[in-house]
Amino acid sequence: MEELYVICPNDKISSELKKMLNSFIREFDTVHYILNWHNTDFRNKKILFLLELDNSICFDIPMLIFFSNLSSESKDAFQGSTAALLIHSSSELGTKRAAQDIIFMANKLGCNFIGHPLVEATANLKNFLTWQKSTQRPLEEICLILSAKLGKRLAEYKSAAAIKKMTVLYSSPHKISNTLDLWHLISKHLKKISIEELQIENGQILDCKGCHYKLCLHYGKQNSCFYGGFMVENILPSIKSSDAVVWLCPNYNDSIGANLTATINRLTVLYHKISFYNKSIFAVIVSGNSGSDSVAKQLIGALNINKGFRLPPNSIITETANDPGAIFKIPGIKSKARSFAENIMKNSFNHQIP
Repeated sequence: MEELYVICPNDKISSELKKMLNSFIREFDTVHYILNWHNTDFRNKKILFLLELDNSICFDIPMLIFFSNLSSESKDAFQGSTAALLIHSSSELGTKRAAQDIIFMANKLGCNFIGHPLVEATANLKNFLTWQKSTQRPLEEICLILSAKLGKRLAEYKSAAAIKKMTVLYSSPHKISNTLDLWHLISKHLKKISIEELQIENGQILDCKGCHYKLCLHYGKQNSCFYGGFMVENILPSIKSSDAVVWLCPNYNDSIGANLTATINRLTVLYHKISFYNKSIFAVIVSGNSGSDSVAKQLIGALNINKGFRLPPNSIITETANDPGAIFKIPGIKSKARSFAENIMKNSFNHQIP
Protein backbone atom coordinates (compact mmCIF):
# COMPACT_ATOMS: atom_id res chain seq x y z
CA MET A 1 0.00 0.00 0.00
CA GLU A 2 1.45 3.36 -1.06
CA GLU A 3 1.24 6.12 1.54
CA LEU A 4 1.90 9.80 0.88
CA TYR A 5 2.64 12.55 3.40
CA VAL A 6 1.62 15.96 2.06
CA ILE A 7 3.39 18.75 3.93
CA CYS A 8 1.18 21.83 3.58
CA PRO A 9 1.45 24.21 6.57
CA ASN A 10 -0.05 27.03 4.48
CA ASP A 11 -3.84 27.21 4.87
CA LYS A 12 -4.22 29.61 1.92
CA ILE A 13 -4.16 27.07 -0.90
CA SER A 14 -5.46 28.24 -4.28
CA SER A 15 -7.99 26.29 -6.34
CA GLU A 16 -5.27 25.78 -8.97
CA LEU A 17 -2.95 24.11 -6.48
CA LYS A 18 -5.78 21.96 -5.12
CA LYS A 19 -6.44 20.65 -8.64
CA MET A 20 -2.75 19.85 -9.06
CA LEU A 21 -2.78 18.03 -5.72
CA ASN A 22 -5.84 15.98 -6.64
CA SER A 23 -4.13 14.89 -9.86
CA PHE A 24 -0.91 14.06 -8.02
CA ILE A 25 -2.39 11.80 -5.33
CA ARG A 26 -4.27 9.39 -7.64
CA GLU A 27 -1.65 6.65 -7.37
CA PHE A 28 -1.56 6.66 -3.54
CA ASP A 29 -3.80 4.52 -1.37
CA THR A 30 -3.49 6.68 1.73
CA VAL A 31 -2.73 10.41 1.99
CA HIS A 32 -1.77 12.16 5.23
CA TYR A 33 -1.97 15.95 5.33
CA ILE A 34 0.64 17.49 7.62
CA LEU A 35 -0.06 21.04 8.80
CA ASN A 36 2.73 21.35 11.37
CA TRP A 37 5.91 19.64 12.48
CA HIS A 38 4.59 18.23 15.77
CA ASN A 39 4.20 14.51 16.50
CA THR A 40 5.04 13.17 13.03
CA ASP A 41 7.90 10.92 12.03
CA PHE A 42 8.96 12.04 8.54
CA ARG A 43 11.59 9.35 8.03
CA ASN A 44 11.23 6.59 5.42
CA LYS A 45 8.21 8.20 3.80
CA LYS A 46 7.02 9.37 0.40
CA ILE A 47 6.62 13.12 0.78
CA LEU A 48 5.04 15.92 -1.22
CA PHE A 49 5.91 19.53 -0.40
CA LEU A 50 2.93 21.71 -1.34
CA LEU A 51 3.73 25.42 -1.69
CA GLU A 52 1.47 28.40 -2.33
CA LEU A 53 3.63 31.48 -2.85
CA ASP A 54 2.79 34.80 -1.23
CA ASN A 55 1.89 37.52 -3.76
CA SER A 56 4.26 40.15 -2.44
CA ILE A 57 7.45 38.22 -1.61
CA CYS A 58 6.99 35.10 -3.76
CA PHE A 59 7.56 32.57 -0.98
CA ASP A 60 5.54 30.32 1.27
CA ILE A 61 6.19 31.73 4.75
CA PRO A 62 4.39 28.95 6.70
CA MET A 63 6.64 26.42 4.93
CA LEU A 64 9.74 28.34 6.01
CA ILE A 65 8.50 28.33 9.61
CA PHE A 66 7.83 24.60 9.32
CA PHE A 67 11.44 23.99 8.26
CA SER A 68 12.82 26.28 10.94
CA ASN A 69 11.00 24.39 13.67
CA LEU A 70 11.71 20.95 12.25
CA SER A 71 15.45 21.51 11.70
CA SER A 72 15.83 22.81 15.25
CA GLU A 73 14.51 19.47 16.51
CA SER A 74 16.33 17.04 14.20
CA LYS A 75 19.19 17.12 11.69
CA ASP A 76 18.02 13.94 9.93
CA ALA A 77 14.26 14.53 10.01
CA PHE A 78 13.74 13.22 6.45
CA GLN A 79 16.26 10.37 6.52
CA GLY A 80 15.20 7.58 4.18
CA SER A 81 12.40 9.64 2.63
CA THR A 82 11.88 10.56 -1.03
CA ALA A 83 10.08 13.69 -2.11
CA ALA A 84 8.59 15.83 -4.87
CA LEU A 85 7.08 19.33 -4.99
CA LEU A 86 4.02 21.14 -6.34
CA ILE A 87 4.20 24.96 -6.37
CA HIS A 88 1.72 27.62 -7.44
CA SER A 89 2.38 31.33 -7.81
CA SER A 90 -0.03 34.10 -8.75
CA SER A 91 2.86 35.87 -10.49
CA GLU A 92 5.52 34.81 -12.99
CA LEU A 93 8.19 34.81 -10.29
CA GLY A 94 9.46 32.74 -7.40
CA THR A 95 8.60 29.14 -8.22
CA LYS A 96 12.09 27.94 -9.17
CA ARG A 97 13.77 29.82 -6.32
CA ALA A 98 11.29 28.45 -3.78
CA ALA A 99 11.82 24.91 -5.11
CA GLN A 100 15.60 25.23 -4.90
CA ASP A 101 15.40 26.52 -1.33
CA ILE A 102 13.08 23.73 -0.17
CA ILE A 103 15.09 21.00 -1.88
CA PHE A 104 18.36 22.37 -0.45
CA MET A 105 16.98 22.48 3.10
CA ALA A 106 15.22 19.11 2.94
CA ASN A 107 18.24 17.41 1.37
CA LYS A 108 20.41 18.60 4.27
CA LEU A 109 17.88 16.89 6.56
CA GLY A 110 18.34 13.59 4.73
CA CYS A 111 15.69 13.77 2.01
CA ASN A 112 16.14 12.11 -1.39
CA PHE A 113 14.63 13.82 -4.45
CA ILE A 114 13.65 12.07 -7.66
CA GLY A 115 14.76 13.61 -10.93
CA HIS A 116 12.40 16.32 -12.24
CA PRO A 117 10.77 16.55 -8.78
CA LEU A 118 8.78 19.70 -9.49
CA VAL A 119 5.62 20.82 -11.23
CA GLU A 120 5.30 24.59 -11.02
CA ALA A 121 2.32 26.68 -12.06
CA THR A 122 2.90 30.40 -12.60
CA ALA A 123 0.29 33.07 -13.25
CA ASN A 124 -1.93 32.21 -16.22
CA LEU A 125 0.10 28.98 -16.58
CA LYS A 126 2.42 30.61 -19.10
CA ASN A 127 5.27 28.28 -18.08
CA PHE A 128 3.45 25.49 -19.95
CA LEU A 129 3.40 27.29 -23.31
CA THR A 130 6.38 25.28 -24.59
CA TRP A 131 4.58 22.03 -23.71
CA GLN A 132 1.51 23.29 -25.56
CA LYS A 133 3.47 23.56 -28.81
CA SER A 134 3.92 19.79 -28.93
CA THR A 135 0.72 18.58 -27.22
CA GLN A 136 -1.87 21.10 -28.48
CA ARG A 137 -3.72 20.76 -25.15
CA PRO A 138 -5.13 23.55 -22.93
CA LEU A 139 -2.58 24.88 -20.45
CA GLU A 140 -4.51 23.73 -17.37
CA GLU A 141 -4.84 20.22 -18.76
CA ILE A 142 -1.08 20.08 -19.35
CA CYS A 143 -0.47 21.20 -15.76
CA LEU A 144 -2.73 18.49 -14.35
CA ILE A 145 -1.28 15.77 -16.60
CA LEU A 146 2.25 16.64 -15.48
CA SER A 147 1.12 16.67 -11.84
CA ALA A 148 -0.39 13.21 -12.25
CA LYS A 149 2.75 11.88 -13.93
CA LEU A 150 4.93 13.26 -11.14
CA GLY A 151 2.73 11.60 -8.52
CA LYS A 152 2.93 8.30 -10.40
CA ARG A 153 6.73 8.46 -10.56
CA LEU A 154 6.96 9.15 -6.83
CA ALA A 155 4.52 6.35 -6.01
CA GLU A 156 6.48 3.87 -8.14
CA TYR A 157 9.92 4.94 -6.89
CA LYS A 158 11.59 2.08 -5.04
CA SER A 159 15.31 2.66 -4.55
CA ALA A 160 18.31 4.05 -6.36
CA ALA A 161 20.61 1.90 -8.45
CA ALA A 162 23.98 1.01 -6.93
CA ILE A 163 26.79 3.41 -7.80
CA LYS A 164 29.55 1.40 -9.42
CA LYS A 165 31.08 4.14 -11.53
CA MET A 166 31.16 7.91 -11.13
CA THR A 167 32.32 10.78 -13.29
CA VAL A 168 34.04 13.67 -11.51
CA LEU A 169 34.09 17.03 -13.30
CA TYR A 170 36.30 19.94 -12.30
CA SER A 171 38.02 22.95 -13.83
CA SER A 172 40.40 24.27 -11.17
CA PRO A 173 44.20 23.89 -11.43
CA HIS A 174 45.62 21.03 -9.35
CA LYS A 175 48.13 23.04 -7.33
CA ILE A 176 45.89 25.73 -5.84
CA SER A 177 42.41 24.21 -5.60
CA ASN A 178 40.96 23.76 -2.12
CA THR A 179 37.93 22.16 -3.80
CA LEU A 180 40.04 19.52 -5.49
CA ASP A 181 42.00 18.94 -2.27
CA LEU A 182 38.75 18.36 -0.38
CA TRP A 183 37.56 15.94 -3.06
CA HIS A 184 40.75 13.89 -2.76
CA LEU A 185 40.24 13.69 1.01
CA ILE A 186 36.83 12.22 0.17
CA SER A 187 37.72 10.02 -2.81
CA LYS A 188 40.41 8.04 -1.01
CA HIS A 189 37.59 6.38 0.94
CA LEU A 190 35.67 5.37 -2.22
CA LYS A 191 37.81 2.42 -3.23
CA LYS A 192 34.86 0.25 -4.29
CA ILE A 193 33.67 2.79 -6.86
CA SER A 194 35.32 3.25 -10.26
CA ILE A 195 36.13 6.96 -10.55
CA GLU A 196 36.90 8.87 -13.75
CA GLU A 197 38.15 12.41 -13.12
CA LEU A 198 37.91 14.84 -16.04
CA GLN A 199 39.50 18.29 -15.92
CA ILE A 200 37.79 20.85 -18.13
CA GLU A 201 40.40 23.37 -19.14
CA ASN A 202 39.73 26.82 -20.57
CA GLY A 203 38.61 26.66 -24.17
CA GLN A 204 37.79 22.95 -24.15
CA ILE A 205 34.04 23.39 -23.84
CA LEU A 206 32.19 25.89 -26.02
CA ASP A 207 28.95 27.03 -24.42
CA CYS A 208 25.69 25.81 -25.92
CA LYS A 209 24.58 28.03 -28.81
CA GLY A 210 20.94 27.04 -28.56
CA CYS A 211 20.55 24.89 -31.67
CA HIS A 212 17.04 24.18 -32.87
CA TYR A 213 15.45 21.30 -30.94
CA LYS A 214 15.36 19.02 -33.99
CA LEU A 215 19.05 19.63 -34.77
CA CYS A 216 20.04 18.94 -31.15
CA LEU A 217 17.92 15.78 -31.17
CA HIS A 218 19.51 14.67 -34.46
CA TYR A 219 23.04 14.90 -33.07
CA GLY A 220 21.96 13.34 -29.78
CA LYS A 221 20.83 10.19 -31.57
CA GLN A 222 24.36 9.93 -32.93
CA ASN A 223 25.96 10.40 -29.48
CA SER A 224 27.31 13.68 -30.77
CA CYS A 225 26.81 17.44 -30.79
CA PHE A 226 27.13 20.08 -33.50
CA TYR A 227 30.21 21.52 -31.73
CA GLY A 228 31.96 18.19 -31.04
CA GLY A 229 35.29 18.32 -29.19
CA PHE A 230 36.15 17.31 -25.61
CA MET A 231 32.48 17.32 -24.61
CA VAL A 232 31.53 14.68 -27.18
CA GLU A 233 34.74 12.68 -27.00
CA ASN A 234 35.13 12.49 -23.22
CA ILE A 235 32.43 13.99 -21.02
CA LEU A 236 29.22 12.68 -22.61
CA PRO A 237 30.45 9.06 -22.90
CA SER A 238 31.70 9.14 -19.31
CA ILE A 239 28.40 10.47 -17.93
CA LYS A 240 26.41 8.02 -20.04
CA SER A 241 28.32 5.07 -18.59
CA SER A 242 28.31 6.36 -14.99
CA ASP A 243 25.83 5.93 -12.17
CA ALA A 244 26.72 9.27 -10.58
CA VAL A 245 28.34 12.60 -11.42
CA VAL A 246 30.33 14.60 -8.88
CA TRP A 247 30.63 18.33 -9.54
CA LEU A 248 33.66 20.06 -7.96
CA CYS A 249 32.62 23.69 -7.77
CA PRO A 250 34.72 26.49 -6.35
CA ASN A 251 32.54 29.51 -5.69
CA TYR A 252 33.11 32.14 -8.39
CA ASN A 253 31.11 35.29 -7.54
CA ASP A 254 28.42 33.13 -5.90
CA SER A 255 27.92 31.09 -9.04
CA ILE A 256 29.14 27.99 -10.85
CA GLY A 257 32.36 28.53 -12.84
CA ALA A 258 32.09 29.23 -16.56
CA ASN A 259 33.56 25.91 -17.75
CA LEU A 260 31.21 23.83 -15.62
CA THR A 261 28.24 26.03 -16.57
CA ALA A 262 29.02 25.43 -20.24
CA THR A 263 29.22 21.70 -19.53
CA ILE A 264 25.79 21.72 -17.89
CA ASN A 265 24.34 23.62 -20.85
CA ARG A 266 25.84 21.16 -23.32
CA LEU A 267 24.29 18.16 -21.50
CA THR A 268 21.10 18.86 -23.41
CA VAL A 269 22.24 16.71 -26.32
CA LEU A 270 22.54 13.65 -24.04
CA TYR A 271 19.37 14.64 -22.16
CA HIS A 272 17.41 14.33 -25.40
CA LYS A 273 18.62 10.74 -25.81
CA ILE A 274 18.60 9.12 -22.36
CA SER A 275 16.93 9.62 -19.00
CA PHE A 276 19.04 10.78 -16.07
CA TYR A 277 16.54 9.47 -13.48
CA ASN A 278 18.83 6.61 -12.45
CA LYS A 279 21.94 8.80 -12.24
CA SER A 280 22.81 10.59 -9.01
CA ILE A 281 24.58 13.88 -8.48
CA PHE A 282 26.93 14.92 -5.69
CA ALA A 283 28.81 18.17 -5.25
CA VAL A 284 31.84 19.54 -3.44
CA ILE A 285 31.62 23.32 -3.05
CA VAL A 286 34.29 25.53 -1.47
CA SER A 287 33.89 29.28 -1.04
CA GLY A 288 36.62 31.79 -0.29
CA ASN A 289 34.30 33.73 2.01
CA SER A 290 30.61 32.80 1.82
CA GLY A 291 27.86 31.85 -0.62
CA SER A 292 28.29 28.08 -1.00
CA ASP A 293 24.52 27.69 -0.68
CA SER A 294 24.03 29.93 -3.73
CA VAL A 295 26.18 27.59 -5.82
CA ALA A 296 24.47 24.50 -4.38
CA LYS A 297 21.03 25.80 -5.30
CA GLN A 298 22.18 26.55 -8.85
CA LEU A 299 23.33 22.95 -9.21
CA ILE A 300 20.02 21.71 -7.78
CA GLY A 301 18.07 23.88 -10.22
CA ALA A 302 20.10 22.93 -13.28
CA LEU A 303 20.68 19.24 -12.64
CA ASN A 304 17.93 17.90 -10.36
CA ILE A 305 14.98 20.12 -11.32
CA ASN A 306 15.76 20.74 -15.00
CA LYS A 307 17.90 17.84 -16.22
CA GLY A 308 16.35 15.18 -13.99
CA PHE A 309 19.32 13.73 -12.08
CA ARG A 310 18.46 12.11 -8.75
CA LEU A 311 19.56 14.09 -5.69
CA PRO A 312 20.58 11.61 -2.94
CA PRO A 313 20.34 12.58 0.75
CA ASN A 314 23.03 14.99 2.00
CA SER A 315 24.55 15.04 -1.48
CA ILE A 316 26.40 18.36 -1.20
CA ILE A 317 29.35 19.16 1.04
CA THR A 318 30.29 22.83 1.52
CA GLU A 319 33.30 24.44 3.16
CA THR A 320 34.98 27.85 3.40
CA ALA A 321 38.68 28.07 2.56
CA ASN A 322 40.45 30.97 0.90
CA ASP A 323 44.24 30.66 0.66
CA PRO A 324 45.81 27.65 -1.11
CA GLY A 325 45.94 24.72 1.30
CA ALA A 326 43.54 26.37 3.75
CA ILE A 327 41.16 23.42 3.47
CA PHE A 328 43.61 21.27 5.45
CA LYS A 329 43.50 23.72 8.38
CA ILE A 330 39.75 23.40 8.93
CA PRO A 331 39.15 21.59 12.25
CA GLY A 332 37.89 18.06 11.71
CA ILE A 333 38.07 18.28 7.90
CA LYS A 334 39.32 14.70 7.50
CA SER A 335 36.41 13.44 9.57
CA LYS A 336 33.95 15.52 7.52
CA ALA A 337 35.43 14.18 4.29
CA ARG A 338 35.17 10.61 5.51
CA SER A 339 31.56 11.14 6.60
CA PHE A 340 30.68 12.49 3.16
CA ALA A 341 32.34 9.47 1.56
CA GLU A 342 30.39 7.18 3.91
CA ASN A 343 27.20 8.90 2.80
CA ILE A 344 28.05 8.19 -0.85
CA MET A 345 28.83 4.57 -0.04
CA LYS A 346 25.63 4.21 1.98
CA ASN A 347 23.66 5.43 -1.01
CA SER A 348 25.64 3.09 -3.23
CA PHE A 349 25.91 -0.25 -1.50
CA ASN A 350 24.16 0.18 1.87
CA HIS A 351 27.28 -0.56 3.87
CA GLN A 352 29.89 1.41 5.77
CA ILE A 353 33.48 2.08 4.79
CA PRO A 354 35.69 -0.48 6.56
